[in-house]
Formats: sequence, structure tokens, C-alpha cells
Amino acid sequence: MEAEAADSPPGGVKAALSCFSFNQDCTSLAIGTKAGYKLFSLSSVEQLDQVHGSNEIPDVYIVERLFSSSLVVVVSHTKPRQMNVYHFKKGTEICNYSYSSNILSIRLNRQRLLVCLEESIYIHNIKDMKLLKTILDVPANPTGLCALSINHSNSYVAYPGSLTTGEIVLYDGHSLKTVCTIAAHEGTLAAITFNASGSKLASASEKGTVIRVFSVPDGQKLYEFRRGMKRYVTISSLVFSMDSQFLCASSNTETVHIFKLEHLTNNRPEEPSTWSGYMGKMFMAASNYLPAQVTDMMNQDRAFATGRLNFSGQKNICTLSTIQKLPRLLVASSDGHLYVYNLDPQDGGECVLIKTHSLLGSGTTEENKENDLRPSLPQSYAATVARPSTSSASTVPGERSLTQPKGEMLLLLSLLLALQRALPRLSAEGRETSPVPSALGH
Repeated sequence: MEAEAADSPPGGVKAALSCFSFNQDCTSLAIGTKAGYKLFSLSSVEQLDQVHGSNEIPDVYIVERLFSSSLVVVVSHTKPRQMNVYHFKKGTEICNYSYSSNILSIRLNRQRLLVCLEESIYIHNIKDMKLLKTILDVPANPTGLCALSINHSNSYVAYPGSLTTGEIVLYDGHSLKTVCTIAAHEGTLAAITFNASGSKLASASEKGTVIRVFSVPDGQKLYEFRRGMKRYVTISSLVFSMDSQFLCASSNTETVHIFKLEHLTNNRPEEPSTWSGYMGKMFMAASNYLPAQVTDMMNQDRAFATGRLNFSGQKNICTLSTIQKLPRLLVASSDGHLYVYNLDPQDGGECVLIKTHSLLGSGTTEENKENDLRPSLPQSYAATVARPSTSSASTVPGERSLTQPKGEMLLLLSLLLALQRALPRLSAEGRETSPVPSALGH
């Protein structure tokens, strides 16, 4: 949940922040700048409270806070090989450690502190900062990609196990032994993260099209989500909600994707009698006749909800948090802003931007201009989620707008073409194909 911001992002907007990270339980946001660092509380939508700020260390590029405690870890470009640990309420330095090369990332829980270099990982006992283990057999990891379970009762560690493929090494931070390796993706890893309990691990490759979730510690695949069909993207953050019901991914595009972790049971209710529902059932019935790559794509779940950003190409991180008893999507961007959205946990759909906070001002906030044009609404959950429709297409209650499921229609059409190509080959092999044409004929 941390990002180092590039000086000149592809979008052409110069980064105001050098780094930014949410803490382990998503109750606090830390930012680093040329002047120092700041810590903010995320307990309110309307107001962003600065908890602490320091200009003692300039040019900060890593800042991590341990939950809502006073312990903060800072790394500066002036001394990129040195980690400084502070108790900011007392204004004292707890310790500092120097390493053989530049520090690329730091991860914390209540028992372990992880320091990731390009070719090694150091595991400290956070209570006395004693070095417990140095993992030296790490493939070159220039981005410092690694993850630590925030549940200190297991303290699992995950890091890339290969330079060329998406292999993940799962390591036990308690016993200090390798648990297993997971063949997560064909391409190189871009993001990995644990859920709050440390029972699940999510990953994305550099292509950014497919996100997978595995069980911990056995490494079995549980879910597979498709972020996009064709466009490759750079995943900048991947995070579970604290209750593990949702998984959120942001990238260098203008869309944040939220996936819902739920398995459909065999006793699920009948699908609504819509065109897309009928076609979906037909393709699932015909999946035995399709090539494996096509059936894999059919089994991938699409985004449950999305958040639209007013920019692309800027470094950003996202998180899902409950603020004032309602679920929120939070996105921090390298341009120095925090964007707050409402998330509908029942129906999903497009998240509503309700607040924009400046992270570089004096605690002032910027109201979303669209909200100024709306009448005041009663403070119920439905009211906070509702958004007036701007579409000219008419919709009937209980039906979906014909303009909404464009992605689904394109997916179904592509599956039709794949099915059309596959049938002659399967027929030549002597397999039974009659059920599929009869289904297509109805």
C-alpha cells in the first residue's frame, strides 16, 4: 500500500509527492515530500486531520506508520541506505540501521519489520529491532516488490521468485522458512498483497489484465478476475478490504477496479431472463466444447464496481476503508490529492466521488463541485450512494440500460467467434456437437 512517485509521470504533471502510503488498517495516510513527511488521520470524510509533520529529514521517499501508533519509519534520498525509526509523539529516534545497498521498500506489522533491497530482504523483530534473518537468494527485484501479512500471528512474507515469470515465494516470518512457491502468472509480477488475516494472497503481472487470488499457506488458486480485455496497464496498487470481501486495483489508467470475492453456489437462484443472462448460461453449458484458453476467460469475473479518476498516467494508490460507518474507496495521487468515493457494497457499479482533499495545504479540503449542484439528501446509506443519472437512455426498473453492458456484449461476441472456429475442428475429431448448434438456433 505504498508508492514512490515518479518525478515526471507520463501524464505530464510533475509529482508533488515523492511517496505516499496507507497504514496497515487503512486508518492513516503518510506522505513524503522534498521538505519532509506528514501523517494524516482518515477518520472523517469531510475533514482531513494532520496527525504529525516533520521537516527534519528532507527528500523523503519512504514513510511507513505502524497502524495508529507513534512508530514511523522513514528513508530519505540523502541517505538511501539508512532506515530511521522514530517515536514521533516523543520526538525521539528509536534507532537507525544501514544496509549494503539502497532501501527499496519497507513493510511493518506488530511483530516484524521487513526491509527490501534489490537482491536481499532483511527481517527484524520489531520489539527490539534485532535482525532475525537475511534472505539472500532473492532474484533481482529492482522495484522492491514484497508483501507482509499485517496479521502478526502468522507474519507471512511474499516476494518474486523469478526474473522472467510471475512466480511468488511464500515465506513464514515466524519460523523463518520458505513455505511454498506459487506459479501465479506467466509474466513478471507487478503487485502482490495479503488480506488482513493473512489467509489470502492477491497478485497481478506487468500486463495487468488478470488478477488472481490464492489461499495461504497452500497456494491454491481461489479467484481469477479480469481487469481488462486488451489494453495492458501498469498496476500501481492492489489491496483487500479489511473484511476481505473486496479487492481493489488501481493503475496508470483513469479507472479503479473493485472486485467482489464470492463464489456462486450450485443452488443459486435463476438468472434474470435477459439477453446477456441467457447467452451467459449458454456459453457455460458449451464450455466443454471450447479451447481451454476460451473457457478460462469465461470463468474470470469482471469488476463489481469502478471508480473514475479525472486523470491518468499519474502514480496513485488505492484502499478500501470504512469511514463514518460507510464503505469508501480512497485514492491518493502523486499530484498531492486524496479522493474519497462512496462504494455501494450491495449493487456495486460506479463509485461516487464525494470529496477531494489537498495533501499539501493547511488541512483545507475541496468539495466535489458536482455535489454543490445537488439538493441536500437525507443521511441514509441509499442517499449517500445514489447518483442522478446523466444518461439519456431510458431504463425500466429491474432491467439494465442497453448502454451499460458494452464490455459484456463484446465478450460474448468474441466467445461466439471462438465457438464458431472451434466447432469444425471438434466435429472432425468425432465429438458430439449437436447440443451447441441447437442452443444457438433458439
